[in-house]
Amino acid sequence: FTDINPQAPTHVLVIPRRHEPDIGSLVAAAPDEAAALLDDASRVADQEGADGNYRLVFNTGPDASQTVFHCHAHVLAGRSFGWPPG
Repeated sequence: FTDINPQAPTHVLVIPRRHEPDIGSLVAAAPDEAAALLDDASRVADQEGADGNYRLVFNTGPDASQTVFHCHAHVLAGRSFGWPPG
């Protein structure tokens, strides 16, 4: 579903069913489910028309702006994410 505070024209959350607080915990507990999450995120980006240009973000811990402590991927697309930022 779409993020309530979008950071790009396309900003979709992809959430696994298994409850783990963050991506590191999901990888440790269920690596196959973590791989499936990445596959699902890629599929969502394609469905959203990202045309192979998207960013995946996993916020891990409160100092990294994690506010929901159930692992989820942010799929961002629809604008340039040039480097360096700014």
